[in-house]
Amino acid sequence: MANKNNPSLVNLEDEHWMRLAIEQASFAVAVDEVPVGAVVVYQNKVIGRGFNRREKNHKISGHAEIIAMEEASQFLKSWRLTDCTLYVTLEPCLMCTGALIQSRIERIVYGAKDEKTGAIQSQIQIQKLPRIQHLPIVQGGVLELACQLQLRQYFEKKRHENE
Repeated sequence: MANKNNPSLVNLEDEHWMRLAIEQASFAVAVDEVPVGAVVVYQNKVIGRGFNRREKNHKISGHAEIIAMEEASQFLKSWRLTDCTLYVTLEPCLMCTGALIQSRIERIVYGAKDEKTGAIQSQIQIQKLPRIQHLPIVQGGVLELACQLQLRQYFEKKRHENE
């Protein structure tokens, strides 16, 4: 079981919430968006949900994490997401990681690594940057294979459509 002293271990609770994020990612596929989904959990309840809507809404910030955080902020009536955990199917990019740090979120749990633009552990290791005031606890690799498969299937389908 995972705990704050050893965040490298995955627990069943994290897997439960990640399955909800995977479900959100499937909604992105339905509208022809890259399948990334996110949920924000506070006091054992989902208070924010999101899936990628960048193409559909023509919005730079239309990432799953941003949408889920904005919904959570509305629920809490605060921009501070302290005591919250974000579950997201793909490692957040630099924009989303910056927003997560600014939100003061307690934990970030992600599924698949993003070797191209991941800003938590892959391309940029945010925890190693100097003078970051708030660093959330990070857990990667939760249901990683399921998250990778969802992304792989989407991009394989897109490649076949473009042939």
